[in-house]
Amino acid sequence: MRACSLSDIPEEGALRVDLDGKPICIARSQGEVFAISDICSHADVSLSEGDVEDGTVECWLHGSRFDLRTGMPTGLPATKPVATYPVTVEGDDVLVKLES
Repeated sequence: MRACSLSDIPEEGALRVDLDGKPICIARSQGEVFAISDICSHADVSLSEGDVEDGTVECWLHGSRFDLRTGMPTGLPATKPVATYPVTVEGDDVLVKLES
């Protein structure tokens, strides 16, 4: 399903969208586009408000970093991964496939 326009996402940045009631962080890093759950697995805060750098997003509250490809935490205090979703870019449309 269409999440946003590619032009809506800053280079090395993120955007929050809601798809079927799920908060999704659409991030752009190193020329690629990723979709992960927007809610940090450590604290109930929005990952899309954090810094995106080198294929990771940082939770602004406690500093946990998550790999945008796998959803795995790469820095404490988070120890649980967040969900990731397949992304396709068609022209300026960013499409995200949610698991059914």
